[in-house]
Amino acid sequence: MAHKKGRLLAAATVMATVISGLSLGLSSGTAGASSSEPTITLGLLTDATGLGASGNASSQQGMLAAQQLAKRDGYNLKFVVGDTATSPATALSAGQSLVEQHHVLGVIAVSSLTFSAAPFFKAQGVPVVGVAEDASEWQTDDNMFSVYGTIHTNLVNTDSGLFFKSQGVTNLGSIGYAISPSSAEAAEGAAASAQHAGIKAGYVNAAFPFGSTNVAPIALAMKAAGINGLTMSTDPNTAYALIDQLKLDGVKLKAVLLATGYGSDVTAQASPAEAQAAQGVSFEDPYEVMEVNTPATKQFAADIKAAGLKGLPTESMYNAYVSVGMLMQALKAAGKNPTNTELVSQLTKIHTWDALGLFGSHPIDLANRTDYSGGCFWVGKLEGKSFDLVPGAEPLCGKTIPGATVSPPA
Repeated sequence: MAHKKGRLLAAATVMATVISGLSLGLSSGTAGASSSEPTITLGLLTDATGLGASGNASSQQGMLAAQQLAKRDGYNLKFVVGDTATSPATALSAGQSLVEQHHVLGVIAVSSLTFSAAPFFKAQGVPVVGVAEDASEWQTDDNMFSVYGTIHTNLVNTDSGLFFKSQGVTNLGSIGYAISPSSAEAAEGAAASAQHAGIKAGYVNAAFPFGSTNVAPIALAMKAAGINGLTMSTDPNTAYALIDQLKLDGVKLKAVLLATGYGSDVTAQASPAEAQAAQGVSFEDPYEVMEVNTPATKQFAADIKAAGLKGLPTESMYNAYVSVGMLMQALKAAGKNPTNTELVSQLTKIHTWDALGLFGSHPIDLANRTDYSGGCFWVGKLEGKSFDLVPGAEPLCGKTIPGATVSPPA
């Protein structure tokens, strides 16, 4: 799973300062809500606009589905969106607004720029639940809890190598963004994992410009290196551009594995050109994909439908939905009118976390922030407008390779 988090982006692009101020939740007066049920207000810190929006904006829809989850637990959930605009300065001001103006009980963070607001959240003692897709604050700040555990991208896991070995890949190409140490480490880690499995890492570029689609030189270099497998710790725009260019250059790929893009990100939101480039591409997900058809995925599907949403969920929808589930678990344990300190304390006590069943039979210990480096992922391969489960990756679980580490390029 260390590779899975390789999408981690620390965007440096400075956008206009925007805080959406958009309230999308149920209030105590919403039709169908019981007046006897307490209303809780959560903040959603997310990249609703800017370069990070392609991966994270749909987290707002995940919160709509999570309202159904909260309702079953006896709460009316209201949420307020803080839009980072994919700008560090805006991320901080959005986080401050959630706490100081909207007085949220806690923050759900599905953003590549959470690190910008993290010192403020820590100083205020605000519980933050979300995805560790940006920086190391999820490891060090005791008020922050990642729904898939602490990821150490400098360690090497066997998962990528196992996947590409199963697909017949003999020479791997791997790409990551220079601006994000986590993305760079994920790209290098995937290559090291492949080498551990006996696969040549013919082309590794962990210093690719953030968001760039100038991929023609990279494609030619990969062709010259003889790669027949590809993985990218990048946003979809970079990934699809490179896949398309490799096809134009006549490179035959046995397997492509992307860290993000499962679900409606590609079946409904991608452009026609991107959707075409994604055909035959495999997408990994740290949660059970909907095609597994388990009780957990059926419940998620029912909550999506009840929220008035259609189609497959995106990964950021999963992330928001599961994050609310974690916070609800702590809230129920904390009792009536909990303080921030009590919520953080209860979150710390969650030692067996299965992401509302979406981790299958592979729960994690949230309190383990030191030696956890990976877990399991499910892989769906896009064929037409649907996904096929990849045999052997339903899920695929890896292990840390002793003594193997990577570091971002200087």
